[in-house]
Amino acid sequence: MNNLSMHSIPQDEQSSVDFDALCLEIRQRACTGEFDDQAFVSQDIIEKLKKIGVYRALVPKRKGGNEWSPQQFCQLIEKLSMADGSVGWVASFGMSPAYLGSLPEETLKKLYQDSPDVVFAGGIFPPQPAEITDEGVTVKGRWKFASVCMGADVIGVGIAPRKNNEAQGLPRMAVMPAEKVNIEMTWDTVGLKGTGSHDLLVDDVLVAKEWTFVRGEASKLPEPFFKYPALSFATQVLTVVGIGVAAAALDEIKQLAPGKASITGGSEIANRPVTQYEFAQAEAEFKAARTWFYETMDVVWREVLAGNQPTDEQISDMRLSCTHAARVSAQVACNMQMLACMTAIYTHNVFSRFVNDTNVVTQHAFMGDATLQNAGSISFGLKPTPGYL
Repeated sequence: MNNLSMHSIPQDEQSSVDFDALCLEIRQRACTGEFDDQAFVSQDIIEKLKKIGVYRALVPKRKGGNEWSPQQFCQLIEKLSMADGSVGWVASFGMSPAYLGSLPEETLKKLYQDSPDVVFAGGIFPPQPAEITDEGVTVKGRWKFASVCMGADVIGVGIAPRKNNEAQGLPRMAVMPAEKVNIEMTWDTVGLKGTGSHDLLVDDVLVAKEWTFVRGEASKLPEPFFKYPALSFATQVLTVVGIGVAAAALDEIKQLAPGKASITGGSEIANRPVTQYEFAQAEAEFKAARTWFYETMDVVWREVLAGNQPTDEQISDMRLSCTHAARVSAQVACNMQMLACMTAIYTHNVFSRFVNDTNVVTQHAFMGDATLQNAGSISFGLKPTPGYL
């Protein structure tokens, strides 16, 4: 449906993993309930994602990475999400250089000294008080929604630095080896269950100052990617998971409908006028939303490559296209489940998975109604809520 053949997705020349075979394996294992039942994506899949270049994709070439564009990365995540939404979501955290690029240069050298294939997980909220010492900050607390934490190499948590019980500067992220973090498996959801977005618990871990950075601070790295709006990109890599799942739903009904007749003797699904009408309408809405999604990325990326600062309107278009695409994708998945009839009611049926996964995407804070309000404000020349852009 999304016409993503392998020649359109850049490949890591060192990869020994066949991409199409991996997607088939992911689809088959996801349909058995493996990732959902254990509430995380299996480590061998994480290792294969590393081998195809997911976690080095956006790392600078001078640090061993591939230095892809935002569009290229999102196309890769879309393709993986067609195989399984949870795996696509876990892979989307290959966008971590957008965050970690705010660390000092010397820290990044240490981070990538052994390999650029670093899996990062983070729990930002709620920021927890962290006492500043001469050696660094002492971190303690609990954080929620830490996707891919079960397979992470390093983990970052949101902190509010304090000294003598007084706030010290802006909130920061403190990055530490994953083995210093305890994980409480709290992620029991209706969709994207395999993302393993569990709670993080840290108990008095000392983190050196050079392994912290101000959350939202612009990176000082010279590569174009680090000039691309980070918050918008964080939204895009999650939105495209829903796009990939919706594309899979459209493909699935195209395969199911011909030859699938009703148990009561009704006509084949593909021969029903209502099916033809509903499918065509859903496909048109999906293609339009997907096209706009990538178009807004392309506009801003070209501005970045030209050395220009993207306008507020251009950035807002990216945010608005994300919310729109996420919601259209969820509706498309729901419509395709309806067209599949009784076949789609079973727990592990792919259509049930499509609906549940796409609906969870829409619930993320980045895709909330506030996006519509802020985008509307900018359209009328008004100031958006702080943090929107």
